[in-house]
Amino acid sequence: MDNKRGILILPEEAGPYWADLIAHSGLDLVGIHPGWGEGALEELEKTLEFVKTPIYKQFVERMKELNVDVEFEAHAMSWLVPRALFSEHPDWFRMDETGKRNADFNLCATSSEALAYLELRSEELARAVPSLTGRYYFWIDDVTGSVCHCEGCRALTASDQAMIFYNHILRGIRRFDAEAQHCYLAYQDTIQAPDKVQPDPGIFLEYAPIYRDSARPINDPDCPENFKELEHLPGLLQLFGQEGAQILEYWMDNSRFLKWQKPLQPLPFYEEVIRQDAEYYRSLGFNRLTSFGVWLGEDYAQTFGEPPIVAYARAIGS
Repeated sequence: MDNKRGILILPEEAGPYWADLIAHSGLDLVGIHPGWGEGALEELEKTLEFVKTPIYKQFVERMKELNVDVEFEAHAMSWLVPRALFSEHPDWFRMDETGKRNADFNLCATSSEALAYLELRSEELARAVPSLTGRYYFWIDDVTGSVCHCEGCRALTASDQAMIFYNHILRGIRRFDAEAQHCYLAYQDTIQAPDKVQPDPGIFLEYAPIYRDSARPINDPDCPENFKELEHLPGLLQLFGQEGAQILEYWMDNSRFLKWQKPLQPLPFYEEVIRQDAEYYRSLGFNRLTSFGVWLGEDYAQTFGEPPIVAYARAIGS
């Protein structure tokens, strides 16, 4: 059984500090997660240069020695289909509710040319950051309300449109890695299962309930935020199944606790909530449990001491 316990860290933190933390934590999966939001493209481009450096290669080699899998998870759409193409191909990009094409976020989900280009660039990105596990996570843009409203797309939900993108991303990656798998990220507007578009074979579920209350168990019946996130999980599991399904939580995401604003503060660490969450997720058939671990780097340790990575690994079990 593919039991994995992991954490996602920033690319620039993939060095000796995190290698040592992971080494004595018992975790066996680390995700490399470039920046998000409006800075996603710039951060991804910086990461593609960083993965060529000796320090990153040394980090990956040490993870191999420790039998820790290294994966790459990024909001990649602005790289896969660059916004600079809008002037030449406006029909590739989404139409808003007023009928205007926009180069702001994601794509037109029914533009065959845009989807063909998405496949080509997905293959290129996979070659640049090849997965050692065969699992890929090239996410759509980190925004809400970014669907296409053109005549071909308007009957499709945000989840349907995302499913089209992820199917085509996987098809592109498989030109490089024939056995590759790719996630469907259930998150924000795509937290519910697609309705009209089926996943291609090789698509697995990644569930990331960002709007939850992390101070209370995910299945707390008296927590409306958690109920709203959790109500879609049965439908997701029915569509995608449990095979390879992964939880991407926010238990260790200091950036989220700080509402993505510095200065740094101590991480709120709800160990008992994490333990209860992990137990519940495993009862549903999830064997891969991960969390963002953003803003817990060396600057954090110098001010507040070593983050509770060992306790986190213990809380999510094995």
